Formats: sequence, C-alpha cells, structure tokens
Amino acid sequence: MAENHGDLEQNQREKPMSFITMSIITGLFGGIFWSALAYLAYIFNFTEIRPNVILEPWALGEWKQQWLGTVISIIAIGIFSAGAAMVYYAAMRKLNTIWAGAAFGIALFFLVFYVLNPIFPGIKPFWDLSKNTLVTSLCFYVLYGVFVGYSISYEENENRNKEKNRQEITS
Repeated sequence: MAENHGDLEQNQREKPMSFITMSIITGLFGGIFWSALAYLAYIFNFTEIRPNVILEPWALGEWKQQWLGTVISIIAIGIFSAGAAMVYYAAMRKLNTIWAGAAFGIALFFLVFYVLNPIFPGIKPFWDLSKNTLVTSLCFYVLYGVFVGYSISYEENENRNKEKNRQEITS
C-alpha cells in the first residue's frame, strides 16, 4: 500500500494563528506576567497596592485577601488585559514605535488610578498614594504598555511586509 507523503502528519503545516488571536494571547500573558511581578513589588514593599483590589468591588468574603484571591486576581487582570490589548489592536496597531506602547501604558495608569479609582476601595485617592506606589505602578503600566503595544505593532508590521513581498513576487 503506497502512502501519499503529503498526508503524513509530520508533513502537514500548522495553520498560523490569526492576528486577533495573537493579540488576545499577548494581552492575557502580559496582564498575568506584569501583575504577578507587581505582586512581588507589593511583597517587597515597593507599592501598597495588591492585585487583589480588582476583586473588591465584586467579590465578598475574606478569601479574596488570601492566596486564592491573589491567583484569581492575577488571572482576572490577565482577562481585562486581553480587552486592553484589543483596544490597542483596534486603535494603535499601525504605530510601529515603542513610544506608542509607553503612552498606552501611561493612559491605562491614569484610567485605573485616577478615573476608575472610586470603584476600587483598596486604592487610596490618587493624591494620597505614596511616591513609591505611584512610581512603581507607573513603571509597571509603562512596561506593560510597551510589551503589549510593541508586540502587536511588530506583528502588524511583519504582516504588512509579508503582504508587500507577496505582491512584489506576483507582479
């Protein structure tokens, strides 16, 4: 019985992930990674804000202050981060510069710490936060914005270059 070598599993190419899916995964990973690092900053007293503040408006009970609450909070931040990545994808993906991601992170920082501050009872009013908390948090938001923003913009630029090369080859 002759086998067609094109049908073998090892000869089949994996379909590439869609750009939107990649953006969502980038946002999810970025939110989980940077909020886990922010939790370490809380443990080492660089900031007075734990990731658990995200649960305060919605969850009842003391569990949200324990390890389970921390894990669920970090995952929840990752999910919200996937939404933020979609905003970046929709509005700023064509800006192929590190500064666009940094500006996105700064905008998210002010959104969370200034605009949305009243819904998070665990975060003091903006002007009452310590300098360490403000600087540390701002740095994490900038790093997050650069990570997500530049990852998405880089992929957009790569897709544009591939399309341009395909058009040059066919013409």
